[in-house]
Amino acid sequence: MAKGPRTLAVHAGEQPDPATGASAPNIVMSTTFALDEPAGFSINDFDGERPYVYTRWGNPTVNQLEVKLAALEGAEDAIAFGSGMAATTTMLLALLESGDHLVISNVNYAGTAEFVRKTLPKYGIEVTPVDSSDIEAVRAAVRPGTKMVFVETPANPILRLTDLSQVAAIAHEAGALLAVDSTFATPVATQPIAFGADLVVHSLTKYIGGHGDALGGAVIGSEAVLQPIRDDALVHLGGVMSPFNAWLINRGAATLPIRMRAHEETALQVAAFLEDHPRVDGVLYPGLQSHPQHDLARLQMSNYSGMVSFRLANGGAMAERFAKELEIIHYAVSLGHQRSLIYWIDSAAMMDSVFHLSGDARAVYESFAGQGVFRFSVGLEDADDLIDDLERVLD
Repeated sequence: MAKGPRTLAVHAGEQPDPATGASAPNIVMSTTFALDEPAGFSINDFDGERPYVYTRWGNPTVNQLEVKLAALEGAEDAIAFGSGMAATTTMLLALLESGDHLVISNVNYAGTAEFVRKTLPKYGIEVTPVDSSDIEAVRAAVRPGTKMVFVETPANPILRLTDLSQVAAIAHEAGALLAVDSTFATPVATQPIAFGADLVVHSLTKYIGGHGDALGGAVIGSEAVLQPIRDDALVHLGGVMSPFNAWLINRGAATLPIRMRAHEETALQVAAFLEDHPRVDGVLYPGLQSHPQHDLARLQMSNYSGMVSFRLANGGAMAERFAKELEIIHYAVSLGHQRSLIYWIDSAAMMDSVFHLSGDARAVYESFAGQGVFRFSVGLEDADDLIDDLERVLD
């Protein structure tokens, strides 16, 4: 019988310790493991299932988290990494090679955008950024050498959505993989594999860890697709997760479904307040009917998450006030934590340093973001207190 998401979040990958009966998972911090018989010195000496040998190759605590992540996404397998960027870069370097072509969302996490534009071309990998919300633009960007389409939905920081089913069909028709950064959505809101994706990427630092105290990332998918990442790139690029961080993130993941319900509930109230405030020029939140892709959000997201972006006419000046005067909301980067975080993202700066969009592509970005947005990660505080904090500084 299939288990529900709350049950999976608590129990997947875990069992009482057979030696002590401990109900909570142990932390296995050992870097090396004693073997019952001689074995090879390279990971390539092992076929099929291998014992724990060295923590860079695999670790029991990290594996517990991987099993839980796969279960939450409805996937066969998951690989945990030391950060979300380690997950992203390792996936790309493992599955793409010189002469391959990557189609990627032209708006996504800044680190990813910079890596694909600056680093991948050095290895002979061609990259085409495209507005992935425009299905015909995605179709036009795909060509015979395309090996992967990589989208982020909702996109950071403008919360633009991508129709995963349609993009999956385009990618697969071309013989390419579809990878989805689903960090903003989480498995509670969207399971991209159910919409046809081959790979799902998460920054576990964000909602899944949920407490702002542990870096981590993951790539999730079928065993066949993940095998070259686990058996080669993970080991040789070395972006592995600390067992202690795996234990922290595993503990955070246990409450993910409950936390996401609270994030959504509060974000809806805060977004509605902002939308009605006379000083606010626009609010971007998939749960609002005013979001230009609200109908797609209703089809593709069972939770609208806790990310709200909004525009103010004098955003740069207000950023200074927010940083100095907000009392509950922290002016800080990152997102998905129990505490609320807000940060000003200037459109011109993003164009110059990260996205390098021009012409129609830049106009589309600015139709969402204007001259800049405040990216607001709504936490688990009471909605009335967050609204009071914002209202005091806005007035």
